[in-house]
Amino acid sequence: MDVDVILPVLDEAAALPYVLGRMPDGYHPIVVDNGSTDGSAAVARDLGATVVREPRRGFGAACATGLAHATAPLIAFCDADASLDPAQLPLVTAPLLQDAADLVLGARRPTTRSAWPTHARLANRYLASRLRRSTGATLTDLGPMRAARTHDLAALALEDRRFGWPLEMVLRAGRAGWRITEVDVDYRPRTGRSKVTGTVRGTARAVRDMQRVLAQLS
Repeated sequence: MDVDVILPVLDEAAALPYVLGRMPDGYHPIVVDNGSTDGSAAVARDLGATVVREPRRGFGAACATGLAHATAPLIAFCDADASLDPAQLPLVTAPLLQDAADLVLGARRPTTRSAWPTHARLANRYLASRLRRSTGATLTDLGPMRAARTHDLAALALEDRRFGWPLEMVLRAGRAGWRITEVDVDYRPRTGRSKVTGTVRGTARAVRDMQRVLAQLS
């Protein structure tokens, strides 16, 4: 079964050759350029990806635009900074293909100590605990590599356009009675400068966005 893979991109030209080069057969990358100035869109296009532009800055805005362009039965999301290996996407989609889950998150397992800064790991642990309480799903990670059925995900009508998008997806899926599970995936040091979890300020901004979504939906 074909899978569309949404890759939100902001200045990831250095990482895209690895990311797109590791895409499995049948997995079609849709790169959503969220205002890059380093030629990311041209690099992605040259490497065979579908490229769409989302001028509104925001992780959720990029993801929503990618979802709107997806046509395959299954949709997956993956960071484009080379911290995640797209070759492991079949591990994430397998429970969907087996009809054992409706939303699958890739639980990050660091390959090195430097892959996941302490401040980001602690923030993730806190948010995962809130998700467990809200959804009843046994989750340890927000899972930036994730997959669902395209039509069903569109029907959730996610509203957040910032960093609250991934959290809102899980919360709304839980409310809708979806079967939510996670599988382990490798997590390695990203390529280039981090805009979010690599900095305390970026992590704090993401947590604030997610706390807002939690307050609205929990």
